[in-house]
Amino acid sequence: MNPTVASVASYCNSLVEYNRRKTRIVNIGDVPLGGHHPIRVQSMTTVDTMDTMGSVEQTIRMVEAGCEYVRITAPSIKEAQNLAEIKKELRQRGYTVPLIADIHFTPNAAELAARIVEKVRVNPGNYADKKRFEEIEYTDVAYEAELARIREKFTPLVKICKEYGTAMRIGTNHGSLSDRIMSRYGDTPLGMVESALEFLRICEDLHYYNIVLSMKASNPQVMVQAYRLLVQKLDEEGFQPYPLHLGVTEAGDGEDGRIKSAVGIGALLEDGLGDTVRVSLTEEPEAEVPVAATLAKRYDNRLPHAAIPGIDVNPIDPFRYTRRHTREVGNLGGHQVPRVIADFSDRNKITAASLFAVGYQYSVPLDKWNITDMACDYVYLGNQSIDFEIPGTLGVLQDYATWLNHATRPRHYPLIRASEYLAADAVAALHFVQATLTDLTPVFIERLKQDTTAVLVIATANKHGMAEQRRLFMELINQQCEVPVVLSRDYPSVTVEEFQLYSGTDLGGLLIDGLGDGLWLTAKGSVPDKTVNETAFNILQATRTRISKTEYISCPSCGRTLFDLQETTAKIRARTHHLKGIKIGIMGCIVNGPGEMADADYGYVGSGPGRITLYRGKEVVKKNVPTPQAVDELIGLIREDGNWMELKENVNE
Repeated sequence: MNPTVASVASYCNSLVEYNRRKTRIVNIGDVPLGGHHPIRVQSMTTVDTMDTMGSVEQTIRMVEAGCEYVRITAPSIKEAQNLAEIKKELRQRGYTVPLIADIHFTPNAAELAARIVEKVRVNPGNYADKKRFEEIEYTDVAYEAELARIREKFTPLVKICKEYGTAMRIGTNHGSLSDRIMSRYGDTPLGMVESALEFLRICEDLHYYNIVLSMKASNPQVMVQAYRLLVQKLDEEGFQPYPLHLGVTEAGDGEDGRIKSAVGIGALLEDGLGDTVRVSLTEEPEAEVPVAATLAKRYDNRLPHAAIPGIDVNPIDPFRYTRRHTREVGNLGGHQVPRVIADFSDRNKITAASLFAVGYQYSVPLDKWNITDMACDYVYLGNQSIDFEIPGTLGVLQDYATWLNHATRPRHYPLIRASEYLAADAVAALHFVQATLTDLTPVFIERLKQDTTAVLVIATANKHGMAEQRRLFMELINQQCEVPVVLSRDYPSVTVEEFQLYSGTDLGGLLIDGLGDGLWLTAKGSVPDKTVNETAFNILQATRTRISKTEYISCPSCGRTLFDLQETTAKIRARTHHLKGIKIGIMGCIVNGPGEMADADYGYVGSGPGRITLYRGKEVVKKNVPTPQAVDELIGLIREDGNWMELKENVNE
């Protein structure tokens, strides 16, 4: 990270004060978006669009769960026509929720749908282009000719939307960038932005502004960088301030899907970006709605918050990932993966069984510790002590005064409060210093710079805590202080889902910018220790800063899906969950499948009723595999590559 990267926030109103970006108001039926209106929640039906009553019933369930816009796929003319029947039945039942037609590949379906529903979504990567994964070198003249062709194909839809008062989302997907965009910009956030701007320029030339923009990706880091770059480009090129639709594609299911969504969506919401949210889970759409609402409603009362000092120079490049350079202290910082600290300071007595929840399982008959892939690296005891032999991979933190009585015990380290740090002797090869932004006086920072055995643990009680902790990192970087930093956050009185979403937002938002060498989460009295520990590892997995298990890039179901995604994802997970570090894409159809799986090792994509196509990376290796045999064929492919391992007990320490 270079202190001269930027002097101000170039993609949001403020890096230190919550200040939501002011946008145009886009009218979508009777539920306007953007401007002063609240962050809206939306989702997408999964029923076949030709099933009118099924679509209606599912839409009603979504609305009753809190959904403010409902998106329905229209892959061809017949589905676009049937949107009229779905809308008619909903209106007869008294439901006025705005409907959005989701269009891929078929301009004629979009032009029909724009006359029926309140909004259409088009994907620039496949509205006028086709993706064949071909590398084509375009001359400037040939490229301009392609843009003219796109203008000719897209203009009719824009004119229809103007005539009927229909809104439009220009929604770029990282997984479906056209070969033309890829040839010039590559598989990059800039390519995603330019893909949308090509269509936006046509809209503005035709004086059509009822537009929403999105930059979705299955990788939260790519997604966040693309949205930031989009906002900067809109401002630089004098475009209207269009509202933003936020979402992480193919987030998956369960806690993985929730945390991955929180990392990407939350990082942007923290900086005031985003006007509507869709959480894409491999679950029923009505299950997505409360997750999105929880993410959005957190900002209803963000102001006022404790003031955070301004900054003249922002040393963090928001458009590229660079891990902050730190010195290595023990197993923290430098090139080490981020470490996880569990908190047992509220326990009356700590036994070997206490460590089961944080990944250490003691076998009495064998007198051995079994260590799981989600075993924490340190456990904080406060003023408590342990009277048994700890696993060899575990470190123990104690309050400084208590540690003084245990200093000779192996792998025991002190936690020193900021108020006592300057007066404390450096008596340990590794010690942890707990501080907040207000503690970072010049004298304090100078001591940290000289103290090669210190690790800083940063806490915050600010309602706008992510921004305060980021501000602390800016100070450290600008002062050239290379102390490793553990991110500490406490979440009292929250539900399990709130804990996952809030911590995913607050800590994930820092990690995707390369900030942080460890996590220390607490939610005493609210969330079980096992869940707290697993959440920390899942945040690291979602930010791809520490891989501890198999990753599944799994799309939400929709009317295009060619098999039961929830059932299939569960089957694949059950057979492959032990393949640490392997990424498997599970896609219902080809709309985004091959592209969103770009960084997956293997892909399982619906190619027709009862048929699956298997991928190795972007390469098709088996076509038209019957669904009953497809999971076995996938595992056979993994075996063939030498990446399979048999499921076995955890390795004994």
